[in-house]
Amino acid sequence: MAKYLLLKHYRGAPAAVNDVPMDQWTPEEISAHIQYMGDFADRLEKTGEFVDGQALAPEGAWVRYDGEGRPPVTDGPFAETKDLIAGWMIIDVDSYERAVELAGELSAAPGAGGKPIHEWLEVRPFLTAPPTITE
Repeated sequence: MAKYLLLKHYRGAPAAVNDVPMDQWTPEEISAHIQYMGDFADRLEKTGEFVDGQALAPEGAWVRYDGEGRPPVTDGPFAETKDLIAGWMIIDVDSYERAVELAGELSAAPGAGGKPIHEWLEVRPFLTAPPTITE
């Protein structure tokens, strides 16, 4: 089994087929989308492939350490050029191919007009061992 992170982006990924921003959806369309996501997670829970998932608010800031005794430095709210993560799901599957299959299915969540979004999802494997350097 290998863990993968499925990332949903507000922007930064190629445009979805049904590319209507969520803030322009009706309450019914939002409910249908959330229901699809919940049903998808429930199904993966039954197969043992679901680990966790959350939706994220669009607000946020970058933070970094700025030296001993100094307060953290923040950069935010996000600038237009920065990528925003809308949400994520962690899955634990037998293969990369299965991770891609599930990401494709998740990409079909309904959006505006009840039609599938066909959004792009980023599939990222968890690092299982530190990389080795060979010379």
